[in-house]
Amino acid sequence: MKETIYNLLAQQGDMTWQQITMHILVSAVIGLFIFISYVISHKGTIYSKKFGVTLIVLTVMTGTVMTVIGNNIALSLGMVGALSIVRFRTAIKDSRDTVYIFWTIIVGICCGVGDYLVAAVGSSAIFIIFLIMGAIRSDNRMLLIIRAKRSRCENIESQVFRYFGTGAVLRVKNTTEENAEYIYELSRKILEKVQKQHPALTDDFYNLGQIESVNIVAQSDEIYN
Repeated sequence: MKETIYNLLAQQGDMTWQQITMHILVSAVIGLFIFISYVISHKGTIYSKKFGVTLIVLTVMTGTVMTVIGNNIALSLGMVGALSIVRFRTAIKDSRDTVYIFWTIIVGICCGVGDYLVAAVGSSAIFIIFLIMGAIRSDNRMLLIIRAKRSRCENIESQVFRYFGTGAVLRVKNTTEENAEYIYELSRKILEKVQKQHPALTDDFYNLGQIESVNIVAQSDEIYN
């Protein structure tokens, strides 16, 4: 009985160098595909070239580890124990980055055991999902930020209501003894409509007098350093 258990734990399939090379090569190719997906789905300063390269390397590393483990139960248990004590402290700027990390690990596992079809089909499905969700634009929220002297608060509120009506939602109002700051949220559609009717929109606010700044900003969920 003991001998049977020992043989089971020590069991490992014989692999040729051609198979090993194929595992690593396919991992690299699909890792490159993941990198391309990352470049397409990430725009602006949130894109990190270093993280994109890391995705390719992580895919190859996972595929290599799975190739080494093979059918060896002892090695697989040892790998689980080693990974259980690892703690990753890298800050994730975008929740999608977590998805990409798991994506590379899953692809590496599939390629490491020779399931290339599963890796290819799964990666294609994930890529299509990213394309579809990326086509849904969520950047139609705009912020109107006005800074002025406190004595102009009533004029600013009247001007905003006259131009935007109930379409401008007051999100923040900060006041000090002398100054005031307004932050309104409105849709891009309403803003474009008002700008067509009043091309000198910002100038109209400045004409109120004692206006320090008028800023129009696209609201985004991205985190910038």
